[in-house]
Amino acid sequence: MPGTAAALGSVNVLSLQYHDESGRSVTADRGWKRRFEDPIPLPRGRYLVTLENAGNYITKLPKVEHETQEWLAAMEALILVATSGGPTMFARIGVMRALNRHVERVFNPDRKDRHWGRRKLARDR
Repeated sequence: MPGTAAALGSVNVLSLQYHDESGRSVTADRGWKRRFEDPIPLPRGRYLVTLENAGNYITKLPKVEHETQEWLAAMEALILVATSGGPTMFARIGVMRALNRHVERVFNPDRKDRHWGRRKLARDR
């Protein structure tokens, strides 16, 4: 099952294609070969395209980082999606949360929408 390099923007990713008995290209709809709806960007410009790519990425992390709660949760989500056939978005959310675990969200009061007018009650219309 050879992989071919496909360009995604200016970054190369590994695209896995399979062929059935008649030679037609087939994509996996279940299992580890399933693709994410949107590839997951990695810090150095690469992308995780399939569940298998994400699983391999997690297993290649250093042991200390691999055993953090965020990565364990991401791996659990990957396994559940790959074996049970759930939505790949669950696995994507798990991996994205683990990748961005050190990013702190800060509230910006300037972005808060203000309601400048008074709300009208039904009786005042």
